[in-house]
Amino acid sequence: MSRLKNDTFLRALLRQPVEYTPVWLMRQAGRYLPEYCETRRRAGSFLDLCKNPSLACEVTLQPLARYDLDAAILFSDILTVPDAMGLGLYFAEGEGPKFERPLREEWEIRALVAPDPYDHLRYVMDAVAEIRRALGNSVPLIGFSGSPFTLACYMIEGGASDDFRRVKTMLYDRPDLLHHILDVTTKSVINYLNAQIESGAQAVMIFDTWGGALSHRAYREFSLAYLERIVAGLTRERDGCIVPSIVFTKGGGQWLEDIAAIGCDAVGLDWTSSLAESRRRVADRVALQGNLDPIALFAKPEVVAAEARRVLDDFHSAGPGGGHVFNLGHGISQFTPPENVAALVNAVHEHSRNLRSRS
Repeated sequence: MSRLKNDTFLRALLRQPVEYTPVWLMRQAGRYLPEYCETRRRAGSFLDLCKNPSLACEVTLQPLARYDLDAAILFSDILTVPDAMGLGLYFAEGEGPKFERPLREEWEIRALVAPDPYDHLRYVMDAVAEIRRALGNSVPLIGFSGSPFTLACYMIEGGASDDFRRVKTMLYDRPDLLHHILDVTTKSVINYLNAQIESGAQAVMIFDTWGGALSHRAYREFSLAYLERIVAGLTRERDGCIVPSIVFTKGGGQWLEDIAAIGCDAVGLDWTSSLAESRRRVADRVALQGNLDPIALFAKPEVVAAEARRVLDDFHSAGPGGGHVFNLGHGISQFTPPENVAALVNAVHEHSRNLRSRS
C-alpha cells in the first residue's frame, strides 16, 4: 500500500509525534459550501446524493479543494443503517430526517435484523472505494456510523425529538425491548464500519449524538456498554496499518474517563469541556479531538483565528505532548461563511507549529 503524503491526522490519533496539530471539521462537506449546494441540486435530493457514489465522492472532496484539511470524511448520513433495516428513511423539507415505519410494536422490534452492508449498503462501500481512489493517498479517509443509542432514538421516535419521550419511556418501561434494538444495531454498526474499513476507510468515528441526553446510570447501560462492544469488534489493522477509532458523545464530558477506558484511540469533546482538564483526567491514555464552539465561526476572521489559538493553548497548557486533533465541538453550521473556515484552518496550522517550536 502506498504511503500517505500527509498522515498527520492518523499519527495524532495514535499519540505519535507530529509537526503540527491536524484539523478536520465535522460536516466539512455540506451546505455552507455553494459548490455542495449545486451538487445537491443536481442530485435531486439529499438521499439521492448519499446513494450516488460518484456524487458522494464529489462532495467529499470539495472542502479539500478549498482548505488545507488533514483528513477527508465520507459523505453519507448516520441513518443509512436503519434505512437498510427497512424503516423507510425520508427527508421532509425543513423538518429533517423521518422514518415511514418507526419502531412502535413489539413484533416489529423482535423482527429487526442487521443488514448486510455489502448488499443493502453497497452504495456506501462503493463511495468509500471511489473516494480513496480519488484522494490518491493525499490525506486519510474517515468512515463513520451513528452510535446504537443515537440510531435507536431516531428509529423509535420516528425523527428528531426535543425530549426523547418515546425512547426514554421504553428505557424505563421495557428495557428489554430497547436492549434488543441496541443489540441488533450494535451488530449492524460493527459490520458496517468493518465493511467501510475493508473498502478503504483509514480511521472510523462513532457519533453518539444523543448519548448526553441520558442519565448517569442510563448512559453506562444503554450507550457506553454498546460503544465498548463496537470498539472491541472493529478491524484493528488493514494493509499493515492501524485503523484508529474515535468516539464522540455530545454532552459526554462527565464520562470522559469511562469513554477513554473502552479501547478507542481518541475521544471527541464538545466545547463545554476544557482540553487541558480533559488531558489531566485521562493522562494521555487516548488522543483528544475538538473542540471549538461552531458558532465562533460566525465572528470576524481575526476572532475566529484567536479562538482557534485559544483552543490550542488550552490543550498545550497541560504540558508537552501530542494526541490532539483540532475539530469543532459539533458539526459546522450551514450558515457559516466559507472564508472563516479558511481563517480557522490556517490559524490551527500556523499556531500549532509555533507552539511546537517553542517547546
